[in-house]
Amino acid sequence: MSQNRLTAEFYQRDVLLVAPELLGKQLVRALPDGLHLKHLITEVEAYKGTGDLGCHASKGKTERNKVMFEQGGLVYVYLIYGMYWMLNVVTSTEDNPEAVLIRGISEYSGPGRLTKHLQIDKSFYAEDLITSPRIWIEDIGIQPQFETTPRIGIDYAGPYWANIPWRFVIKNNLV
Repeated sequence: MSQNRLTAEFYQRDVLLVAPELLGKQLVRALPDGLHLKHLITEVEAYKGTGDLGCHASKGKTERNKVMFEQGGLVYVYLIYGMYWMLNVVTSTEDNPEAVLIRGISEYSGPGRLTKHLQIDKSFYAEDLITSPRIWIEDIGIQPQFETTPRIGIDYAGPYWANIPWRFVIKNNLV
């Protein structure tokens, strides 16, 4: 196991602290054939609990989002458009549903493209990033400059929530 793997303490904080700190971290996916895919996280979005109308937790706990109500450090994946898996990192503490959507990694922009490349599917739901042998995030000492913008694709949440700048992107996509 990597000694640079992020700890439970890293994830079990407010999503608005965790999200920008995930930029420049290394997402590692160990494939069944033994190959390890390693990519820097370049773009993320924060979703902050039941009060955030852009967050899946805003309508309460459901079968789909129940992992968001667990402790930080777990994986929340869900399918959109019947074909793209979205990779999220649960943050904060139990019963305080917050998560970070991983929108981009080095060489792959777009949450559907990156999960396809990383071979992430429903089987990753509730995977523990602290102990998993097949997916984890490492701190490799990079702290990039970043910019913030509104989140993408959440117009349904209304103008306030759609325009809040909780999307974090490495500046010029350079580290």
